[in-house]
Amino acid sequence: MSLRLDHIVITVSDLKTAFDDYKSLGFNPIQGGEHANGITQNVLVIFEDGSYLELIAWKRPDEGMRWSDTYHADGEGFIDHALLPGDIVEVVKGAQARGLDISDPMDGGRLRPDGERLVWKTARSPGSDVPFLCGDVTPRRLRVQEDAEIRRQPNGVTGVAEITVGVRDVAASAKRYAALIGGEAPSDVVTATVLGTPARTVSLTLSGGTKVTLAEPTASGTLADLIEARGQGPVAVAYKGGKPGELDLAKTHKARMAIV
Repeated sequence: MSLRLDHIVITVSDLKTAFDDYKSLGFNPIQGGEHANGITQNVLVIFEDGSYLELIAWKRPDEGMRWSDTYHADGEGFIDHALLPGDIVEVVKGAQARGLDISDPMDGGRLRPDGERLVWKTARSPGSDVPFLCGDVTPRRLRVQEDAEIRRQPNGVTGVAEITVGVRDVAASAKRYAALIGGEAPSDVVTATVLGTPARTVSLTLSGGTKVTLAEPTASGTLADLIEARGQGPVAVAYKGGKPGELDLAKTHKARMAIV
């Protein structure tokens, strides 16, 4: 069994500014609405392959919530990524049976600007080296619109080719990630340079073809600094489609992105 990439979460300080900046980069952002907690709101960029970016902002701190604590301590940037389960209850049971410390599913939701109320369930491990699960209760098409005009990006991007996740122990994180998605943990460790930092890496492939590279820094550098400041989690994303090149870090709100 494997799971698809559902979405990637980026913390921002102001949604209107982030909306305008992503639009200037050739993306097609849309208003997402307010979450059921009444504390966060979001903007979405939905791709043709069904994955999306979530730009999230806080009305006030949500103390004890990792995303909020990280944002209020370190500011904008990548904070997490989610996978899409078919049956979240069964996927969680399987991951737990394989030894992953993932919670039972919890209710969540969002109110869209048009009044449509969305309901989903999420399940998380305390360790941010692995993604959380986001399974829909209401139809996914309400959360992730299927309109071709919404999903068409003027810059030509059609989806996520690769997501790089900064981790502290690449072997341990590979086992945890494999326990979540099912299958054997990759054992081939490759020495590489990630964000200008020497690193040990392993790679997995999600359903749908998105590559996940887990990267453990072996020396000081940007990768090590990001893990120190923001914890384990996404540090870079590569998109498929469009004109190759790196995107302006100021416009992406400190989220390192490139089109490949």
